[in-house]
Amino acid sequence: MLVLTRRLGESITIGEDVKLIVVEIDGNQVKLGIEAPREIEIYREELYEKIKGKAFVPTKSSAKVVKE
Repeated sequence: MLVLTRRLGESITIGEDVKLIVVEIDGNQVKLGIEAPREIEIYREELYEKIKGKAFVPTKSSAKVVKE
């Protein structure tokens, strides 16, 4: 596992199309922004585990899209 340290406002690029940005740090909680093409599915780990165990079809309301 690669472990990287980032500060508020800093980012990590994965491949050519995915960028993770640290948008907020509050105590032990970190809020990440993700810039990626719409065709790339992105899930929180606990939701992904549920999806793997069940027939789950994500809907447009399953994700929160924030415009900058």
